[in-house]
Amino acid sequence: MTFPASARSASQAPALPSGGSPRGTVEGLRGSLKPRILYATPEMADFVKTGGLGEVAASLPRALRQHYDVRILIPGYRQVVERHPDMAVVAHLAGSAEMPPCDLGLIETGDGLPVYVILNAALYERDGSPYGDQGVDFCDNDLRFGRLSLAAAEIAGGVDLEWRADLLHLNDWQTALAPAYLAWRGQRTPSVLTIHNLAYQGLFPWENLGRLGVPESAFQIDGVEFYGKLSFLKAGLFYASHVTTVSETYAHEITTPEFGCGLDGLLRTRAHQGRLAGILNGIDESWDPRTDPHLATRFEPDDWKGKRANADAVRTRFGLGVSRGPLFAIVSRLVHQKGVDLTLAAAESIVAEGGQLVVTGQGEPRFEAAFLDLARRHPGAVGVRVGFEETDAHRMFAGSDFLLMPSRFEPCGLAQMYAQRFGSLPIAHRTGGLADTVEDGVTGFLFGEASLKGLSGAIRRAFDTFASKRRLGTMRRNAMSREFGWDKAADGYSSLYTRVVGNGPEMMRSRAVA
Repeated sequence: MTFPASARSASQAPALPSGGSPRGTVEGLRGSLKPRILYATPEMADFVKTGGLGEVAASLPRALRQHYDVRILIPGYRQVVERHPDMAVVAHLAGSAEMPPCDLGLIETGDGLPVYVILNAALYERDGSPYGDQGVDFCDNDLRFGRLSLAAAEIAGGVDLEWRADLLHLNDWQTALAPAYLAWRGQRTPSVLTIHNLAYQGLFPWENLGRLGVPESAFQIDGVEFYGKLSFLKAGLFYASHVTTVSETYAHEITTPEFGCGLDGLLRTRAHQGRLAGILNGIDESWDPRTDPHLATRFEPDDWKGKRANADAVRTRFGLGVSRGPLFAIVSRLVHQKGVDLTLAAAESIVAEGGQLVVTGQGEPRFEAAFLDLARRHPGAVGVRVGFEETDAHRMFAGSDFLLMPSRFEPCGLAQMYAQRFGSLPIAHRTGGLADTVEDGVTGFLFGEASLKGLSGAIRRAFDTFASKRRLGTMRRNAMSREFGWDKAADGYSSLYTRVVGNGPEMMRSRAVA
């Protein structure tokens, strides 16, 4: 895919804004021959993350930079704005319907990745997570993420006179209105929408159409309507040029009624059109037991003494006793999707068999309370820390013998990849990305039925393997040898971008004379 450089002359360039503009150093200045990709996301691990999307948004664009002029678009959360008080403002975004006007900032990460930031303190500079506070969603999330989606479309339309996207790569419901705004505005920029979890769809009352500038004619089955509500995600599935999700197995699963969350019919249509694909996520190179600064002791494959040192640190941290039995870990959101109720049901037998269990995460209050109660009933054998600390997570992957991931569905999952790199063998339901990244009996244990019976059978196999040092060592070495880097995913997206742009030369010629 080769695109001509912008033909805009230097005399036509606007004056640079004050305030530390990175325009002199960022990639993709006028004259770049690389295709321009705008990667729009509600979170990015450099600044804020709530889960896997934040990690992906920090890693995939960087892996793509070799061949593309990539820029990120994120909301101006407090964590972003406070770190960049002298942010350059490169454009003004006018208000639309009830979405307020905003400024568009531009910053640069330490390694030179350009990041657009939507600046509106009333919308984004709040306490809590990007989506809510104390477990309650913000009541104006439709406006907050409608504004994010519209900003992506506006950047594609050239609101920043220095840079215009050739393709939008959008992520989850929070950016999924962008392809619809492109269509309603008559813009031809192609788009790719990645579903990281189909269960989160961005549903709002139909009465909100007007305040988001959604045409009433779009509120139909071939549009944004979903069982009488406005669905951001359905809008993206309907209007985007192509849809991806984060593993091949999950891409197939979501075309079925069991996993399709009511959208399986539309997704089957996209699959039949060749407009749905699964591209497996990766993990970055920092997940390496030989170099990880979070570990109590760094270690290499076959250095099981080093692995035991991390297990000892985890036991101390979680108040467990000395044990020669296996150490099981859960590093997860404590929600029904993750199958934590199955783990709670299996925990008694794990302890009775001589195993220990450590848990970190947060989520539904009923599960947080249940795990804390489990720890109270089994002091020295079960340790629980509600919340999340990076060092705890890394040491748990490094020190545990087995990672429990009985998710009912799992679009991709990252924890099972982290665990394998550290020689912790996943015990996982055969679904989504778990099925694509864990090799049963070789690098972990898969079970087919999301039930206590299925999980218990896999745990039994894990205990049997732990009793055989030779087999345990072989499986650990197999797991630690797995490659989960981002290069393969970047190649997959590169091929997809080429297909999606399709009739690209005409579009690029249009850009060149804009």
